[in-house]
Amino acid sequence: MKPFIFLCFLLCSTLQLSAQKFPGLDKSPLDVSYYPHDFAHDRKFAPDKIGGADVAAVVRVIYSRPAKKEREVFGKLIPFGKVWRLGANEATEIKFYQDVTLGGKPVKAGTYALFAIPDQEEWTIVLNGELDHWGAYSYKESLDVLRVKVPVKSTADVVENLAVAFEKADAKAATMRIAWDKTMVEVPVEWK
Repeated sequence: MKPFIFLCFLLCSTLQLSAQKFPGLDKSPLDVSYYPHDFAHDRKFAPDKIGGADVAAVVRVIYSRPAKKEREVFGKLIPFGKVWRLGANEATEIKFYQDVTLGGKPVKAGTYALFAIPDQEEWTIVLNGELDHWGAYSYKESLDVLRVKVPVKSTADVVENLAVAFEKADAKAATMRIAWDKTMVEVPVEWK
């Protein structure tokens, strides 16, 4: 009798699993950007590319990448002068693996929500201490850890999906580039 009950339980469980529905692909795919680039992969599979297995990452950004889709992005889709989650879906998160300066201002190692306040001539980059935001709907300015202003630049080509990437500046510095449509800002990151 016990094998029969077990078989019924197993059959019901299998039917229940096959009936599960999974959501489709998100319109704004999630992405990760590291400095050094591909740190997580290279540390495991090619440590010589980053200077040895004991080298630590400096920064990681996790963000969703909305598409332009022939829309006017800044000033329309993303209004000037308002806090923006710097992506789509959940607010972007930035993790510093060590103390750094961001735009010349000190930041302690840790994970922060990364927002921006875009404007035509400059953006205000905001680190906020509260994580797990959906958009900027529950954003609280009182929890800001840092604000830094950076000038707006134009890109040579249209960047279809929001992009965040790091470029080495020197041995102890990198530039975080944030680009979408024909707009880009560069935020210097330095460490000891």
